[in-house]
Amino acid sequence: MADKLHKTKGLVLRTVKYGETSIIVTIFTELFGVQTYLVNGVRSSSKKGAGKAGLFQPAALLDLVVYHNELKQLNRIKEFRWSRLYQHIYSDVPKNAVALFMVELLTKCLRQPEGNPDLFQFTEDCFLHLDQSQGAVMANLPLFFALHLPVHFGFRMTDNHSEEEVYLDLKEGQFSAEHPGHPYFLEGQQAVTTSQLLKVMQPEELDQIRLHHDFRRLLLHQLELYYALHIQDFGTMKTLPVLREVLG
Repeated sequence: MADKLHKTKGLVLRTVKYGETSIIVTIFTELFGVQTYLVNGVRSSSKKGAGKAGLFQPAALLDLVVYHNELKQLNRIKEFRWSRLYQHIYSDVPKNAVALFMVELLTKCLRQPEGNPDLFQFTEDCFLHLDQSQGAVMANLPLFFALHLPVHFGFRMTDNHSEEEVYLDLKEGQFSAEHPGHPYFLEGQQAVTTSQLLKVMQPEELDQIRLHHDFRRLLLHQLELYYALHIQDFGTMKTLPVLREVLG
């Protein structure tokens, strides 16, 4: 089966050095989902290679022309360039911490190499908003992303919060009137705020939700637990302690 050429957008998830001048890069592509590519010569000091490795930083949004063969673990990229060049994500420490958290969370969820254009669009949109965001929008984006990402992986949270349904059962992913018979639930302000965040459809609206950074940290920790309950071998997030520090 011959390798076919395809145009696709991609979001860089991870880059590993390979040999003297090459890299192996994991990219979430719009057409084929998560894919791994070998890119030769981008780490050389020659004119041809100079500066090109910089395009493969985690969170980079690229326009790609790729060879695709489903039987291969490792494909190649024919052409690559910035799809959007961020203004702030790579130079602003808090924004970079949020971006790396989003990349790690997405990576932990993406297990199968299959195209998911809706997920790609949602993710791209969140990164572009992050780049331009300020204040409460930026600080709340990790919560927004973590709460809306499960929609694309089949374990969405149901926002049925009411005066009666006050306990958010993290195992069931919905609010209940009964105290759950296990320790994995939210109540009080954490449950109320989660319901507010689930109602947000556009990142700009996050400006209306004002939270103390300690509260935000605790809620992010609870959402990590939510993922661990729904994704096998989820483990813990390496970027979360950094994010907690930075957003503090």
